Amino acid sequence: MTILEQMLLNTDSAVILGHVRPDGDCLGSALGLYNYIRSFRPDIRTAVYLEEASPKFAYLKGFEEIRHRTDDESYRLCICVDSSDRERLGEFAVYLDRAQASLCLDHHVTNTGYGECSVVEAGASSTCEVLFGQMDEKYIDKSVAECLYTGIVHDTGVFKFSCTSPKTMEIAGRLMGKGVDFGNIIDDSFYRKTYIQNQILGRALLESITFLDGRCIFSAIRQNEMKFYGVDGKDMDGIIDQLRLTEGVEVAIFMYQTGASEYKVSLRSQNIVDVSRVASFFGGGGHVRAAGCTMSGSIHDVINNLSLHIEKQLNEREQEG
Repeated sequence: MTILEQMLLNTDSAVILGHVRPDGDCLGSALGLYNYIRSFRPDIRTAVYLEEASPKFAYLKGFEEIRHRTDDESYRLCICVDSSDRERLGEFAVYLDRAQASLCLDHHVTNTGYGECSVVEAGASSTCEVLFGQMDEKYIDKSVAECLYTGIVHDTGVFKFSCTSPKTMEIAGRLMGKGVDFGNIIDDSFYRKTYIQNQILGRALLESITFLDGRCIFSAIRQNEMKFYGVDGKDMDGIIDQLRLTEGVEVAIFMYQTGASEYKVSLRSQNIVDVSRVASFFGGGGHVRAAGCTMSGSIHDVINNLSLHIEKQLNEREQEG
């Protein structure tokens, strides 16, 4: 019996939390678990609390039932998914404080071990992959499989990133066997963009700048530009991944303004730089090849601060070679 199963058998209520600005893996693991509990232990009072996410994920069962505001409810068990530290839970961390027991399911190498119990597999492609290993497969129906498949697709870049393993592909195959419409999931949630999203992508690519002898590239979107195009953070998906594919680039950086002199920063690397080390220095986290953080200052300040840490790793590799 897995840790998840044991904890579910010893509770009558559960709350599921994920990180701020939920992405495909966060939503997939949260709703996958939500639907699984309904099948495994339908008597458990269960709820999901997350910030509002992109409507492109509305096909996931339970999406409309996600609660976006805090309330006075309390739950005996709190399960945190895809969140490396307590701060990443945002305002919903209050439910972790109120719970009698907690479980953290994650795959971030920077996880701080904040849960009472933790299942953290840094080598896994996604939290959805970790979650699959904690589930009894006979309770994984099509709705659960769609959620887990979505999370794996998004955190592997449709099975392209280095985190993809034979185990990842095996799990994806077993989920496909549950009848998921894998083609539409990939097209509709990963590739398809609105006209406005294509415009902001084009703006970001047009104004991108390379530095460190072309080994790095960055682009930034300011609040006035976001207002002009009518977009928010949920419309920025895919920009960092397109920057990463620039020929000759080792590290890609994309940032968008979230407040006065404040930026949400995404980092991606190819083969050399551990961007989780860079992000962690500035209070963020993530994976070796994909990480993020929030930074203050001007765009020039942010890039200068990041470049110092990136260049250090590049120089270290050159000295080793």
